[in-house]
Amino acid sequence: MNIRRLRPTTALVGAAALGLTTLTACSSNVGDGRTDGKLDVVASFYPLQFLAQRIGGTAIHVSSLTKPGVEPHDLEISPRQTADLSKAGLVVYLKGLQPSVDRAIGQAEPKHVADAASYTTLEDHGTEVEGDHDHGGEGGHGGEGDEGHEGHAHSGDAAADPHIWLDPVRYAQVAKGVGKALEKADPDHATTYKKNTTALVKELTTLDQDFRSGLKDRSSDTFITTHAAFGYLAERYGLRQEAISGLDPESEPSPARIKGLHSVAKKDKVNTVFFETLVSDRTAKTLAGDLHLRTDVLDPIEGIGDKSKGDDYIQVMRSNLKALQKALGTK
Repeated sequence: MNIRRLRPTTALVGAAALGLTTLTACSSNVGDGRTDGKLDVVASFYPLQFLAQRIGGTAIHVSSLTKPGVEPHDLEISPRQTADLSKAGLVVYLKGLQPSVDRAIGQAEPKHVADAASYTTLEDHGTEVEGDHDHGGEGGHGGEGDEGHEGHAHSGDAAADPHIWLDPVRYAQVAKGVGKALEKADPDHATTYKKNTTALVKELTTLDQDFRSGLKDRSSDTFITTHAAFGYLAERYGLRQEAISGLDPESEPSPARIKGLHSVAKKDKVNTVFFETLVSDRTAKTLAGDLHLRTDVLDPIEGIGDKSKGDDYIQVMRSNLKALQKALGTK
């Protein structure tokens, strides 16, 4: 997710070499991607694990490369995980979100791969945290082209935003793609996957409708949050995201950005600064204290943990809706 983590390190190169060694040793053990007759599905992080579980149901085994409570951008793949990828019946991931996963998939070459980014459009939401507040942090109006499907080079003032799961409409598109990938990997259970995909898409459509109706008649369009995870959500519902940092949740905002946020908060009558569950809330609370604003959680749902306001994606999204309603003054 950021330039810092894209730098190769000696340890990483060593791990990659070990991973290749492990793969060579295990190549003779690669089977049909099943355990006890059920398809083995590996998801890169929680939002894709959720889709696989809901669509696959009891027909599959699902595991996640990113453990609960771990910030997914920080993930580094172990040699054992790389070997597991080579034996999986299906790997579901989001290209560009976790560079170590991308590399491991390239090494492991699993038979069936589902890239969430290929099922919808990715956009370049403006994430220049230094500058113009009419463009820098808002929901964005990037084109619907395919430029987002290329590499995620986070230089300049824009980068392909990977947070597609926070828009229920795009997430439903990904769900349909994952469903078809499961059908291809495991044709014997295609009917089950079709049925479960249809049910999940219906649930996500209802969620979208609830966001649309729930955010009507609001007194403000602007919300301030820790990092620029909510560009797709903001764009979908006509909101304006102002992020303290950019797409990288751990980058430090500049003094100019903090000063700009002071101006935005006063001009747009912002009453809340949002923070999230897997990243430090220090900067958000400092900004809120300076401006005498309240703080609350707006969860990017990159993982479910003890602090999550809900047990799964749907529940946490509904919690996010309530938080936005309160912050934006819906009637």
